[in-house]
Amino acid sequence: MKKYVVIGDPIQHSMSPVMHNDLFQFYRMDAVYKAVHIKKGMLKEGLQQLREMNVAGFNVTVPHKTDIIPFLDSLDPLSEAIGAVNTVVKENGKWIGYNTDGTGYLRGLLSELTTLRDKKILMIGSGGAARGIYFTLAHHGVERIDIVNRSLDKALNLKESCPYSVNTTIVDKWTAEANCGEYDLIIQTTSIGMSPNVEESPLDISNISEKALVSDIIYNPLNTKILQDAKSKGARTQNGVGMFVFQGALAFEKWTGIFPDADRMKRNVLKQLGGN
Repeated sequence: MKKYVVIGDPIQHSMSPVMHNDLFQFYRMDAVYKAVHIKKGMLKEGLQQLREMNVAGFNVTVPHKTDIIPFLDSLDPLSEAIGAVNTVVKENGKWIGYNTDGTGYLRGLLSELTTLRDKKILMIGSGGAARGIYFTLAHHGVERIDIVNRSLDKALNLKESCPYSVNTTIVDKWTAEANCGEYDLIIQTTSIGMSPNVEESPLDISNISEKALVSDIIYNPLNTKILQDAKSKGARTQNGVGMFVFQGALAFEKWTGIFPDADRMKRNVLKQLGGN
């Protein structure tokens, strides 16, 4: 039986085991997928545990997406450019890193917006997931993506490291809150608001436009504090289920060679989360 896992801290909220184990059963594969808690600062020891388990592949989530890179044997060009990995495949005894976050997010986003080229976007955060999304949107042809982050230096590093052309201004939190009504799309990429800290929000969006879309990559809970605030202002919202499903489908394809039924995956995740 092949073994697959997801690593992170926290990890108990993850729906990945439910989603992938259902797919393994659906496609009649002799495989199992589990969640493995590896605390921040304990990555080296945790990865040794995975080697002893002889895992065939694994997903990487907060806070290990960038820290894992030195422990991998090689990276595909996109994950190397982004500087973050969320999927690892074992090939000929070596661990190869990939990033399906950005592409997965884009596929989910385009189910809500038919075009992005004329949109003014504000992205909250500049961590591993943010890098994947920022690079992918820039490559897709988005012209304007501003970034707000607690560390302005980290946001600037993200802007300067992107190999694709995009107009970006780094803004502080107060400026972003005052001017959030200017944006067509606000993308929340941090872990703020994730279960169990469901009362937290990374940004006060009281000034948001009713025409805007607020997209949060968190899927547990389905309606984070920032999405609730957006709805109260009449704005459209999107939770992280679409990104979660598509990045998972792309990872599944890399492990098995099969692109799975994404609608089935979405129904299963929503059922587990009690949503629709």
